[in-house]
Amino acid sequence: MRAVVLALTLALVAGQHHNFAPDFAAGKTYVYKYEALLLGGLPEEGLARAGLKVSSKVLISAAAQNTYMLKLVEPELYEYSGVWPRDPLIPATKLTSVLAPQFLTPIKFEYANGVVGKMFAPEGISTLVLNVYRGILNVLQLNIKKTQNVYELQEAGAQGVCKTLYAITEDEKAERILLTKTRDLNHCQEKIMKDMGLAYTEKCVKCQQDSKNLRGATAYNYILKQVASGIMILEAVVNEVIQFSPFSEMNGAAQMETKQSLVFLEIQKAPIVPIEAQYLHRGSLKYEFSTELLQTPIQLIKINNAKAQIVEILNHLVAHNVERVHEDAPLKFLELIQVLRAAHFADLEMLWSQFRNKPAYRQWILDAIPVIGTPAALRFIKEKFLADEMTVAETAQALIASVHMVTADTEAIKLVKAMAVNNKILESPVLREIVLLGYGTMISKYCVEMAVCPAELIKPIHELLAEAVAIDETQDIILLLKVLGNAGHPISLKPITKILPIHGTAAASLPMRVHADAIMALRNIAKKEPRMIQDLALQLYMDKALHPELRMLSCIVLFETRPPMGLVTSLANIVKIEENLQVASFTYSHMKSLTRSTATIHASVAAACNVAIKILSPRLEKLSLRFSKAIHADIYNSPLMLGAAASAFYINDAASILPRSILVKTSAYFAGAAADVLEVGVRTDGLQEALLKNPAIINSADRITKMKRVIKALSQWKSLPNRSPLASIYVKFFGQEIAFANIDKTLIDQAIALATAPSVQAFGRNAVKALLSGASFHIAKPLLATEVRRILPTAAGLPMELSLYTAAVAAAAVQVKATTTPTLPENFHLAHLLKTDMQLETEVRPSVVVNTFAVMGVNTAILQAALVSRAKLNSILPAKIAARLDITEGHFKIEALPVSVPEHIAAVHVETLAVARNIEDLAAPRITPIISAQVLQSSISREILTSKIVSSASRSSETISQGVPLSIIKSKAAQFEKKYCIETVAIGVKGCVKVATENAAHIRDTVLYKLAGRHSVSLSFKPIEGEVVERLEMEIQVGPKAAEKLIKQINLSEEEITEGQPVLMKLKGILVPGLRNGTISSSSSSSSRSKSFSASSSSSSHVAALRSSSSSRSSRLSSSRSLSSSKSSSASNLASLFGASSSSSSSSAHLSKRVIYPHKFQKNHEKQALTSQAIPVPPSMSRSSASSFEAIYRQNKFLVNEAAPTFAIIFRAVRADNKMQGYQLAAYLDRPTARIQIILAALAADSNWKFCVDGVVLSKHKVTAKLAWGAECKQYDTMITAETGLVGPSPAARLRVAWNELPSALKRYAKKVYDYIPASMLAGLIQGKDENSAKQLSLTVVATSDRTLDFIWKTPMHTVYKLALPLPIALPLDEVTGLTPFDDLADKVHYLLTKVGTAECSFAMDTVTTFNNRRYKNEMLLSCYQVLAQDCTDELKFMVLLKKDHIEQNHINVKIADIDIDLYPKNTDVIVKVNGMEIPINNLPYQHPTAKIQIRPKGEGISVFAPSHGLHEVYFDKNSWKVKVVDWMKGQTCGLCGKADGEVRQEYRTPSGRLTKNAVSYAHSWVLPAESCRDTTECRMKHEFIQLQRQVNIHGQESNCYSVEPVLRCLPGCFPVKTTAVTVGFHCAPTDSRPENLNTIYDNSVDLKETAEAHLACSCTAQCA
Repeated sequence: MRAVVLALTLALVAGQHHNFAPDFAAGKTYVYKYEALLLGGLPEEGLARAGLKVSSKVLISAAAQNTYMLKLVEPELYEYSGVWPRDPLIPATKLTSVLAPQFLTPIKFEYANGVVGKMFAPEGISTLVLNVYRGILNVLQLNIKKTQNVYELQEAGAQGVCKTLYAITEDEKAERILLTKTRDLNHCQEKIMKDMGLAYTEKCVKCQQDSKNLRGATAYNYILKQVASGIMILEAVVNEVIQFSPFSEMNGAAQMETKQSLVFLEIQKAPIVPIEAQYLHRGSLKYEFSTELLQTPIQLIKINNAKAQIVEILNHLVAHNVERVHEDAPLKFLELIQVLRAAHFADLEMLWSQFRNKPAYRQWILDAIPVIGTPAALRFIKEKFLADEMTVAETAQALIASVHMVTADTEAIKLVKAMAVNNKILESPVLREIVLLGYGTMISKYCVEMAVCPAELIKPIHELLAEAVAIDETQDIILLLKVLGNAGHPISLKPITKILPIHGTAAASLPMRVHADAIMALRNIAKKEPRMIQDLALQLYMDKALHPELRMLSCIVLFETRPPMGLVTSLANIVKIEENLQVASFTYSHMKSLTRSTATIHASVAAACNVAIKILSPRLEKLSLRFSKAIHADIYNSPLMLGAAASAFYINDAASILPRSILVKTSAYFAGAAADVLEVGVRTDGLQEALLKNPAIINSADRITKMKRVIKALSQWKSLPNRSPLASIYVKFFGQEIAFANIDKTLIDQAIALATAPSVQAFGRNAVKALLSGASFHIAKPLLATEVRRILPTAAGLPMELSLYTAAVAAAAVQVKATTTPTLPENFHLAHLLKTDMQLETEVRPSVVVNTFAVMGVNTAILQAALVSRAKLNSILPAKIAARLDITEGHFKIEALPVSVPEHIAAVHVETLAVARNIEDLAAPRITPIISAQVLQSSISREILTSKIVSSASRSSETISQGVPLSIIKSKAAQFEKKYCIETVAIGVKGCVKVATENAAHIRDTVLYKLAGRHSVSLSFKPIEGEVVERLEMEIQVGPKAAEKLIKQINLSEEEITEGQPVLMKLKGILVPGLRNGTISSSSSSSSRSKSFSASSSSSSHVAALRSSSSSRSSRLSSSRSLSSSKSSSASNLASLFGASSSSSSSSAHLSKRVIYPHKFQKNHEKQALTSQAIPVPPSMSRSSASSFEAIYRQNKFLVNEAAPTFAIIFRAVRADNKMQGYQLAAYLDRPTARIQIILAALAADSNWKFCVDGVVLSKHKVTAKLAWGAECKQYDTMITAETGLVGPSPAARLRVAWNELPSALKRYAKKVYDYIPASMLAGLIQGKDENSAKQLSLTVVATSDRTLDFIWKTPMHTVYKLALPLPIALPLDEVTGLTPFDDLADKVHYLLTKVGTAECSFAMDTVTTFNNRRYKNEMLLSCYQVLAQDCTDELKFMVLLKKDHIEQNHINVKIADIDIDLYPKNTDVIVKVNGMEIPINNLPYQHPTAKIQIRPKGEGISVFAPSHGLHEVYFDKNSWKVKVVDWMKGQTCGLCGKADGEVRQEYRTPSGRLTKNAVSYAHSWVLPAESCRDTTECRMKHEFIQLQRQVNIHGQESNCYSVEPVLRCLPGCFPVKTTAVTVGFHCAPTDSRPENLNTIYDNSVDLKETAEAHLACSCTAQCA
């Protein structure tokens, strides 16, 4: 037995594995040599890098079981800023000595089985030093498995819990274990990283899949030795690389490289003795953030006395930013923010009390405190407002900035919450809105990086929303919904859903704008829970009972969730059968525009839309602009990962001109993230109606009573909701709503009252007095536009930071002095200024400096080592202007006076530097350009190009090139410098742009390397030497004194053209170039000129056809599409457009068809002589434009002798040598002949360039003008004629341009412009060849209807047509023929505005054409009124009724204002009755005494006009009628003419709102039944719900069916004499259950459709009821 036990014991001992955990034996101190090197920069050698090194001995000894001591001995810190690897590391001696006491203090740590546990250290050890210890302990973290040599696990470390791969091998000869460990920093369960300023961005997962902007990996190599109790680490080497690029990785990346080494030296026996202090638990191995969160990486500041330093910085900012912005002002502003962040709240209090009464200091403090980013800023703003030390405007501005800049934590959220319930803030609507919206924003920022956001934060808003809904407080509901939208908390989905009209009648009763805001509040929730929002948005979209606007908003929300393919396809299937064209048009256009998206973030949606769009009909794309549209356009560069997008949503609901709402959004894509930068939304619900409707519509009780009696007769009539006149606007910044306003009548009245208040007038008077006494002031405004930071630890325990800062300071110094002649009295009125001669002198010096910093490197409170790219923009543009205005004399003058200008008006400098500095040696920072001077000196390839373009008539253009030829060596750095200059002698200024760059593109030709280096662009303006211009002047004189202002006398004659000759002769030489020596030149030249300018009407007859008839237009168009020419062939045609005619067989060979237009252009001018002119006009004047024009000015060729100029304008430069330079323009008007002459001439004595215009209004149908320019206006000339006429029966207008000679440059540029026209614009054009004039262009526009145009464009080579171009508005064709009603100008303008968008309903040949242009046969009932059109809102502004009498003649009755108008035929006339009183035709037009209503003859009938009441026109004659409603009534009408909402698929709506497919049933539903058979109207009909005369089997049950639509039947006691069959919907119920009330059955569903008998005419017995 004993032998068995021994054998088992030996076997057990032999089977035991060796302990593979690192071990530090008790009673021994292990000594290691530790080094850590961090370097940041581009990876290539020869470029500058920044970094630091930590070197020390590390002592480790056991203190207790699983507890060890760690101590550093001989610690040393080094800085590095130089060219790697050439330059050496520099010891940071001062910093080392300061940190030595902390480094020499031992710490304790738990360590068991290779895993580091808790850390313990005295309180005096800073977090920074403790993180360095963590970097050392991170090397000791080893999870060695006994059974596996290669394995993966998620391992905790200083940088978080990340994916780690172990590989273990054994060197048996050396008795060493080799272990390799790699950590993938991109796959971490728990990543230690802090983002600041990225709360509003959305990560693009797809972008990061293809190319990550930030990657990192760490490799650990260990040499281990087995010892008795485990293993001992002999050597550990760590290599870590973290690379970052704002672009894709193929463009290169900057990197932060960390190297660590831990080498075993010896074992000492002396243990490590802890200091006499309490060792506190200071966390674990995980990195802890400390003061680096408040430390900007741009500069290092040693803060000893925060208050004194703040005062010093403020003094600098105030003193050095008066006249212009100091070049270091943005940096100083960042320094101020840095010190304010370190200051205590008491320091801010003292600072405010010291400077609040000094305006300049006060403004700087109020601009700086909101961007501190700590809760102290919110507390400061709150307390100062409550103490009445800040105004509402100051508080509003500060709150908006602070809410977006303050780091969201529990303290900040509590502060905002307290402000939201403060009574004083609640008293100010503006501040209440800002605070509440800000509260939602703070919650959103707080939750952005949390997996689960606390629900209790948003619960108070839910409670307030429930209270607001309970008391029906609409404005509060809207505000709180916007707060929930800002917060974007998923738990808000339930309370928002309760507001939506999908959960019963409570929500449905809320105003529609509340529903709209509730849907829009889902958008930020969708970013976190897209699947939940997709389900809800699709449910809303599919609910056809919802208002179309709400469904379109749901569509916006749905696509913002980036739905998958299946959901998009389902949406397309819904659209395919959608009856609402607004919704269909909007969804189709949204899908269509998304198919063109190139942004990676939209790739899946674009692909899904590309498939779904093929399901839908392309006819939806052809819907007019009156239908709702969604437009998305973006541009994205994948290699640069850079792009921008813009979306516009145009939502309409009644096809009116003014949309219901417009939403515009811009987005940006950068470095794998996306952000909605700016969004503006405007709602105009009811605004158009408020602007155009008569505000004093007569609410006649009699009319209302009559109309309600009529409506009561209609079966189950339902009114439409009234539109409350309201406009609203909101603004979102980075997806967060920062402000919104509702604009209604009350607000407008308040604004008008405020603007006309005496206090405002007094303010204006005081402002004028200040100007008269002279005023000077300066404004300075700082802005921290960007602060984006990402901080993450390195393997060495030091933080690495990626950051982007943009700071700007703008300033303006203004000096103003005004004088008036005569002097204004003491208590003057502002109108007195119009009667004085005012002079104003102003000097303005605006300047701006913008600094942008991009940083990558180590950033702590005591040392920094980073790569910094700095961009600086400096701009100053001084101006000194003197102006004079004398309205009574008609004189205005403005002068630009000389002002001192700096060397550079604007300059941009960009440079990349390697910077190393520490807090103990701030005076000696180490800064090295990334491309050093030695690299640049190795080769210089420099080119200086100065192009000097002289713009002057006296100096020819020249280009001066200055070069420095140098030997060209192979470049080690890309370097060049260029300078471009242009001289403008006219104003004596030389402008230069200088561009210089030194970059690293020679290493790698990518964007990142091109940006690295030094770049500069500068713009400068200097006076030209010898060309001294004292000032620039522009002077305008109107009236009889204009002639006195002319500087140069322009004399034009038929012979010599010299100064001093009469102006008449000179003008004659320009206008009649054929005249020489006072006689007419040869007939050949005269005839040729007449031929080129003549209006050859014969050419019009050869115009290629537009159509032969309306019925064949579509077929002709489809066959003509093949005539569209390619762009390349058309380009050559345009090249000869201004040239002589040539053979065109080759250019027109591709035209396969030609069509002939049946009509030629008939001039109105030929039909109507110019009878209004004072002088007789010979008959020959009407033959052509040229002959008429020449006949007029032959009688008085030059107006300068007969009349003074009407006005004169002088532009000139006043030179020191008194040379004249500039231009003068004089205009002469001859009223009897309606003729104007304008002459523009150069003032220079040696210049004879002139531009002459002579225009004549030959009639109200024709205008002709001649333009000539060049030397004495004889080099080039053009004749332009505009005239109206007819093409067939259609009104038309024609513009013709004829010429003799044109500049070659004009022809060249015309061809270039044509080359830029996209081919898509030429699609659909029909081209043909015609015998056109060689030197003439013409454009003819034919109005084939008031909503379609035909275009005919004729060139010397071709004729091009565009047929039936639809217009979004109606043309006032009647007004062209002078048929505008109303005599008052305001009424005419109002009429034309309402005419533009009218909808027309008409009747002819028993066919009704509805407002939506839908046609149907209407077999009218005898003696029964039908509602043609009426206002279907509760206002009942008008009603139009129609009936057919017993002799089948139509009668129209119009109820409007306080009158009843009856129109009916009698014999050959139309009779008009107003309130029963007949008005003879001779007494028309009839004007309502108070309302804007007019009745007047029109054509063969009578028209009623009442546009301000919504009824634009009712026309009636014996055979037809027309009803037109104004644009703002669209969607609010009902009757036989429909709703005028453009929804042709939903045309037939009965009074109850039910949609029927049957036109007869629809028409019958609008019949007004009689009350009894003894009714004097002889209408003996009523509406009945009938029962189907047979039983049917529905779902296996015998059922009785009842109509859900009323059917016309004779009254009791009457019998039908004429019937018709109508198709009616029936609802069926089991035979044992009969509906209680047939009058409510219309609400039930339709189970089947059957024909029923409807009565059209009845005969009654004498005994009828």
